[in-house]
Amino acid sequence: MTIASQLSINWGQGALITGASRGLGRALAEALAANGARVALVAREPGPLGDVVAAIRARGGIAHAIAGDISDPHAIHRIAGQAQGLVGEIGIAIHNASTLGPTPLRLLLDTECEDLAAVLETNLVGPFRLTKILLGAMVLRGSGVVVHVSSDAAIDPYPTWGAYGVSKAAQDHLARIFAAELSGTGVRVLSIDPGEMDTVMHAEAVPDADRATLSRPAEVAAKILEMISDGERAPSGARLVVPKWESAS
Repeated sequence: MTIASQLSINWGQGALITGASRGLGRALAEALAANGARVALVAREPGPLGDVVAAIRARGGIAHAIAGDISDPHAIHRIAGQAQGLVGEIGIAIHNASTLGPTPLRLLLDTECEDLAAVLETNLVGPFRLTKILLGAMVLRGSGVVVHVSSDAAIDPYPTWGAYGVSKAAQDHLARIFAAELSGTGVRVLSIDPGEMDTVMHAEAVPDADRATLSRPAEVAAKILEMISDGERAPSGARLVVPKWESAS
């Protein structure tokens, strides 16, 4: 049974997901397509991205690949334009693309200024640029959802996670401010902490983690779709934590 059959929401609209070639981004793209959304998948590497699109289409979904780097200011308008040209007006935008910075992770004292700037470009400034482009049409339509994928590192000051944690804390507040400024427009802006997942990024950050204790991206994606659908329990401006989310009965 699809999520759309459990919850009253029309998923038949354009959706854009960044960082969609693997992990949570891929799981979100597959879940959205399975529920009827037309998905535009964005990632830097066209090969893995094409594999995801092919898998979605093989199951009858509508998906298109857009190779691009959201940290590149010259690519943002092209990415947004291609997405809207391929899947129509974007009703759901999920900022999932993210970078840890150099690994192994290091203390802030040992972090190069250029490395911090690069993390901020991907995790904060890129999503800001893309959101600005997409929001106007959402406001005119009076509907839309923008999701920023966050982390507990935005809240807790983990040593050696400085560049990433700073970027995610700023992204959380970016979402809150957008939500406050868009109050009454019908557009919701959410910040969602997916919890610890069995992904390549997590393995790069914590190589000795017990994978059996980590959530599967597909399970997390299903809960995020529930959050997107539930405007009462997930109001604009909320910061939500997937492991604490109770699925509706």
